[in-house]
Amino acid sequence: MSEFYKKILDNNKKWVEEKLQINPDYFNNLAEGQKPPLLWIGCSDSRVPANEIIGAEPGEVFVHRNIANMVIHSDMNMLSVLDYAVNALKVKHVIVCGHYGCGGVKAAMGNSSIGIIDNWIRHIKDIYRLHQNELDSISDKNERFNKFVEINVKEQVFDLAKTSIVQSAWKNGQELSIHGWVYGLNSGYVTDLGVNFSSDEELDDVYQLKF
Repeated sequence: MSEFYKKILDNNKKWVEEKLQINPDYFNNLAEGQKPPLLWIGCSDSRVPANEIIGAEPGEVFVHRNIANMVIHSDMNMLSVLDYAVNALKVKHVIVCGHYGCGGVKAAMGNSSIGIIDNWIRHIKDIYRLHQNELDSISDKNERFNKFVEINVKEQVFDLAKTSIVQSAWKNGQELSIHGWVYGLNSGYVTDLGVNFSSDEELDDVYQLKF
């Protein structure tokens, strides 16, 4: 057994003991069910732990993660999580959280083939193409990279608003707000990018579904 593997097993035991010392019914209470107010759609990057960033306890955040925090209309994994969160758990907020230094976004700015992930990265390249004039006008590479991270998050929030799941919830009068954040790896702080929706009124007419 490797030292790392042994360490994580031991850490689990320590964590359980610490929680039980604070509250003997901690895990019994968790086992009764979940009612999280928030769905977090974030990047798979190991440096961006959803609960820790916002100081949330287990049971407070429903989480979906993928490379570069993408909301792709044909991704049944993401859609299944979204549908369950909105229609079963009745979350009141959905946050799409990207992060500066995102490897997926950086890969989309280049031409190197990585493997099967190239097919996923292509969705991010499409976003670059849509905003190419703005991005190419930024001469500093790091500044352009950071701006692309922000643009990608904003586009994912718009794509989230376009889903039939979110629009159906709004049409039914369900309280649901969606937000776009970016996380700073070198600071620990999140920034609200100001792309917040609680209805489809800001979407183009072609995306506003009629139920």
